[in-house]
Amino acid sequence: MTKMNITYKKIILFVALAVLLSANGCKKAELDSELLSKLEPQTALTSVAAMKAAIAGIGANVRKEFTGDMAPIVTESIFSEVAVDGTTDKSTQAQDMDTRVTPDANLDNPDFNRIGFYWTEGFRGVRMANTVITYIDNVTFKDEAEKNAILGAAYFYRAYYYYRLVHQFGDVPLNLKDITAPKLDYYSTRRDVILKKMQEDLLFAEKWLKDNVDRGDVTKGACSHLLTKVNLALGDFDAAITSANNVINSGTYSLMRNRFGSTAGDATKNVIWDLHRMDNKAIATNREALFLTIDRETLQGATDLGSQVMRNCVPAWHFANLKTPSGATQAIVDGVNVEIPLTLMYGRGIGRYRGTAYSTKNIWTDNTDYRHAPGMWMNMTDLVYNNPALKTSTNATEKALYGKPLVDMTPANVNNMFLNKGLDTIRHFFGWPHYKTFINSTNALAVDKYWTPPRGTNTDWYIFRLAETYLLRAEAYYWKGNLALAMADINQVRSRANAALLTDASAINIGTILDERARELYYEEPRKTELTRIAYIFAITGKPAYNGKTYNLASFSDNNFFYDRIIEKNDFYRNKVPTVMGVNFKISPYHVLWPVPAAAQRFNTEGRINQNKGYSGYESNVPALDKIP
Repeated sequence: MTKMNITYKKIILFVALAVLLSANGCKKAELDSELLSKLEPQTALTSVAAMKAAIAGIGANVRKEFTGDMAPIVTESIFSEVAVDGTTDKSTQAQDMDTRVTPDANLDNPDFNRIGFYWTEGFRGVRMANTVITYIDNVTFKDEAEKNAILGAAYFYRAYYYYRLVHQFGDVPLNLKDITAPKLDYYSTRRDVILKKMQEDLLFAEKWLKDNVDRGDVTKGACSHLLTKVNLALGDFDAAITSANNVINSGTYSLMRNRFGSTAGDATKNVIWDLHRMDNKAIATNREALFLTIDRETLQGATDLGSQVMRNCVPAWHFANLKTPSGATQAIVDGVNVEIPLTLMYGRGIGRYRGTAYSTKNIWTDNTDYRHAPGMWMNMTDLVYNNPALKTSTNATEKALYGKPLVDMTPANVNNMFLNKGLDTIRHFFGWPHYKTFINSTNALAVDKYWTPPRGTNTDWYIFRLAETYLLRAEAYYWKGNLALAMADINQVRSRANAALLTDASAINIGTILDERARELYYEEPRKTELTRIAYIFAITGKPAYNGKTYNLASFSDNNFFYDRIIEKNDFYRNKVPTVMGVNFKISPYHVLWPVPAAAQRFNTEGRINQNKGYSGYESNVPALDKIP
């Protein structure tokens, strides 16, 4: 992987083709009501440069999941055990899932949820990939390798989106070619049929893709990584081990175990900090990145709002109205020009991603783990009294607090601080991984491009990383019953993080792997997608879970590991905790699959896109197609 320069020209070329590829020419968009372009792909995609620009455009589409207020990845997390929607000043959020998540609900709005985003953008990505695949023979390539590398990249993206769609929505329409006329007769295709086709395509792509490509382009390693997920989803565990080995043993990639990059000299941090700096993710020395999305303030075509990750993930400490212990003075302020600018140091959050006790406390079992070390992980008690008024206070006790960590933060006192003022601990009081969320211009204490105070600016972001490959292989070993090898792979990730190594292989179960994924892949993994995939495997194999239960496909939406895991670990859903707006957190077994948006069904007047069980319209389903249409 020696060729590391980002090919900005490909992004610029993509701008000229963006409308074309998102719309597939002058025809009705399938599965959504988007207005369409009058450009025709058969006349636009006639050169190698145009094809490469088209592929770059699909890559640019991927980054949308990690950008903006209530970035879609938050919705993936709140349908799991690691987080809930902490926006408690509204009653519209996806908190009571039973009432807020329906086919006719607002399914794509930051003040509701982003389920609709995944349906629309998933099929947009499929459509864009199909356009390249359909017109690949319109171009004269210098050789077969050049052609098949582009075709392989398009196959990768189509498989990437379908892998997500079938674990978000279950059986969905399968389309493998460009649509040249309005199509109103889609039918759902069985999930396993779709996955088998994606497996076939990825095996082809794996042969032709290379690792020596620009960062942001599809690599062979990324293809093998995605193939591992598909193999697992199909219950093909030997194949999953093989495809994971293709990444791990390639000699191209390795876990970053030593300090590197622009922050290597900061003795207060560690290698995990280096790994997640925005300017270290795409550099040549970073051998852990398999697949990145590129988004930078200085890059033409940068997203308008940037990542907003600090806004989404950091608690709303700035308007928590915390007082000094005496209650006489405001404890903290969010000014960017004060002597101790907490808002520049940590971001001005609003707590949309509210970590659970499971993800912020219970999984952190030793004090040597770099990922939970002081300066890396932040708790509210790590914030300091920064109100300038304290410096001039006539109360000596209060004056002495200035610059010191917040005190008197026992649960009882915290509740008094918040609830007596009509606020709550859900939104304002929780820990967060500062090493992941701190995304500021130039990685310094600077106001970001768009917002003052900063919310998290444009940044490169990991889509696939080698640490996850180890955990996927560990999972394949677990399903095969080889717990010693599963433990060894988990320990690869733990040893890099300086965490205590696991020593009892007999204690390894899927919960062990999910715990490590939660520690390592915060805001990277699509947690709901992966939990649903695992729930399907339990249902397909009948293997008993660590809770003693077995599952099956016949009752999948009524009884599944997805729901049992969430209720076990997520105390908000388990206890139906109320927000200050009177909304109780609730989730049900049928949320293992999301509702197909009603609009998609209404436009499909001559076919039937099936609805998932638990939602209105399920009663009108027809058998899903059991072969490629």
